[in-house]
Amino acid sequence: MDRALRRTGGRGERRAHRAHPVGPPILTYSCRMSTALLYGLGTAVPLLVGAAIGLRWTLPKPLLASLMAFGAGTMIAAVSSELFAPAFRQAGALVAGAALFLGAGVYVVANHLIETKLGAGAIGWALMLGTVLDGVPENTALGVSLSAEAGVVLLVAVAVGNVPEAIGGAALMRQRPGFSARRALALWTVTAAVLVAVTVLGKALSGNLSATHIAVVQAFAGGATIAVLADSLMPEAYREGGWWVGMATAAGFLVAFVLAG
Repeated sequence: MDRALRRTGGRGERRAHRAHPVGPPILTYSCRMSTALLYGLGTAVPLLVGAAIGLRWTLPKPLLASLMAFGAGTMIAAVSSELFAPAFRQAGALVAGAALFLGAGVYVVANHLIETKLGAGAIGWALMLGTVLDGVPENTALGVSLSAEAGVVLLVAVAVGNVPEAIGGAALMRQRPGFSARRALALWTVTAAVLVAVTVLGKALSGNLSATHIAVVQAFAGGATIAVLADSLMPEAYREGGWWVGMATAAGFLVAFVLAG
């Protein structure tokens, strides 16, 4: 009888073990890092594609304006649903609001210093540096908040926004005296590599960050993104495209909102 019970119990334990396998921690960690790497590449590759297009061709202004406006719409939805909303729920209005204003302030001040230092004639370089200024917090937030449910909307929004930013910046670089396409593309490649690195780093650090710290990163990135939209992307889209670009912004918002739902 005891032997029968032991045999039955052994089979039950083996069945339970097979039903709930536990993978080695190192494999789980590697899978997470691989996912973060893929998401980072998902934001970096469009940046390089946009830079290559801008360095080689001059797109019609209405088309470039439409891309900018569409990207702005996706970012509005992403900031609301993927960055600030979870930060607000986790950390509250005071902490999330302070981080939001800090992110916006850092971008505004840094962007002003870049424009003052480089001057209006170097706006292409300023756009590239601006991509780093808003891309680093965005991709860090993408890494720390990466999951099956979240991240896709933010990934799409950042990727779509990177294309017109890179096209515009690279096209303006091409107009500068002493322009070197190889040097400019190398700089955009370094920028893309930085975005991939901070995405992976954000994911690697997320296990050591509290929920409140993650909320601060998300809200900070949201503030920086809002400042980019208000100071750079949306004014440039309107200037190049005119009154109708509002429709492209609405289309971008709808696409990102549907993905979030």
